[in-house]
Amino acid sequence: MLHRRDAMLRLGSVGCGALTLPQLMAMEQTATAPVKSSAKSCIFLFMWGGQPQQDMWDMKPDAPEGIRSPFSPIATAVPGISLSDQMPQTAQHADKLAIIRSLTHSATDHGVSVYHTMTGRAMSPPRTFPSNGRNRSDFPSVGSMFSYLGERTALPSSFSIPRAVAHDGLFYAGTHSGFLGSAHDPVELGEVFNHVQTGPRVDDPNSAIPLALPNDVSMARLQARRGLLNLLETEDRRAQRHVGSASFDSVYESAYRLIHATTVKDALNLDLESRAVRDRYGRNEYGESFLTARRLVEAGIRLVTVNWMFITPRAKVYNVWDTHGGLNDLEHGETGYGMLKARYCLPAFDQAYSALLEDLHDRGLLDETLVSCVGEFGRTPKINAANGRDHWPFCYSGVLAGGGVQGGAVYGSSDKQAAYVKENPVTPGDYLATICEACGLDPSREIHDLQGRPFKICDGEPISEIL
Repeated sequence: MLHRRDAMLRLGSVGCGALTLPQLMAMEQTATAPVKSSAKSCIFLFMWGGQPQQDMWDMKPDAPEGIRSPFSPIATAVPGISLSDQMPQTAQHADKLAIIRSLTHSATDHGVSVYHTMTGRAMSPPRTFPSNGRNRSDFPSVGSMFSYLGERTALPSSFSIPRAVAHDGLFYAGTHSGFLGSAHDPVELGEVFNHVQTGPRVDDPNSAIPLALPNDVSMARLQARRGLLNLLETEDRRAQRHVGSASFDSVYESAYRLIHATTVKDALNLDLESRAVRDRYGRNEYGESFLTARRLVEAGIRLVTVNWMFITPRAKVYNVWDTHGGLNDLEHGETGYGMLKARYCLPAFDQAYSALLEDLHDRGLLDETLVSCVGEFGRTPKINAANGRDHWPFCYSGVLAGGGVQGGAVYGSSDKQAAYVKENPVTPGDYLATICEACGLDPSREIHDLQGRPFKICDGEPISEIL
């Protein structure tokens, strides 16, 4: 089966004159028919460190003191579904949400859990920091699944913003294409905000630097081979000569639209958005990342991962969900619940997440855009002595919205302390299989590792009840 990216790779060695863009598109049309799907794209909000289910999505107001959240449940747009009082804007969009309260696995280590979450497969054997860096023997990430399974276009299939899941020079295993090869790696823009010393601030509109391509990343590189831009320019001139003629058939027309499509650079330019829209998302790193994700899927990117993660070179953690309580916000000295409640954690999430759902809905894009929100695990039922919660993979929550998923729904349940699954356990593989299914991708598709052994690309089963 011929994919456009495969042909592009050949162009780099045989020359741009060997195959024209319309020929390339015509060959692809005869090689494979696109899979019908409800969702055309996915925004994967990765909450590194793990959102506390008891303080957000699965509150237990009748639990004993020391387990019960200091936050209170509030009513939402859906009778019978309550959320934390720290998410009043999100509560108004509960009718769009499918809240999965029964995610579960057994790894308490960040790296091992990130791998399971991003690949849908348990790491075997487990590799903990600093031995959990990614390599080409790894299974592919969710972004690489979209690249491998989906219809190829001249644009990359997967983007990762505002930075990769990495710290201290280590890129976490499970965040690239592994043994599928570099052709299916996500585009990672790297560190695009200059906040290593002070951290991103929510209250300063000028603190967030608009997302942009690094100087050393050209559009040609993003479009698989540097020679593609020359090809596009040649085909642009050729197509214009054929406008209005009988030979300007549907394939040429598709190629012409591709040449003049909104570029990735335009999508990354937030100056093209109104001040009101940018204010609605929030003038901070993650508000701007959520907005950029919407602009990228509008431009044709199939999967955009937003990694909510910030770790300084001194391994200090803040503006994340890893709220043990002993890790201080470097600027304000907040710990535990103070950090969780601070303006750059729960308030910033509530603003940006609700803005994304509202914006996609208002633009008529929510039905064709699946929005996933999940971390690598949840947090312990017991609040520790430092006024925080620790790692807890045995029961936690993930949320899906849009993309044909049933809104106003809760799937699975936890026990009285949100400690263990009570009904309908969901593995990370099941969660990713559900995402693939919603986007018209076959999660049971066979792939082969470096030793030639066959595997399903995603080790799980879709949750049919919410699709």
